[in-house]
Amino acid sequence: MFLDELKMGDWAIIDEIKNSETLMKLIELGCLPGQEICLKLVAPFRDPIAIEVNGHLISLCRADAKNIIVHKA
Repeated sequence: MFLDELKMGDWAIIDEIKNSETLMKLIELGCLPGQEICLKLVAPFRDPIAIEVNGHLISLCRADAKNIIVHKA
């Protein structure tokens, strides 16, 4: 499943990040495959979203979220 398919409050573990540009952005923010995340916020028109990683909120556009493969924790 992709990150953009989660519902608010769902916990998941990152399996793979498909896009190399998205991968580099997330690595810089400390978000790596194998890490547990939680979908915390979704904007009214479903873009952007905010995920919690290591106690920090990270905002992502939906296009980036569609490149992140996760499984529910």
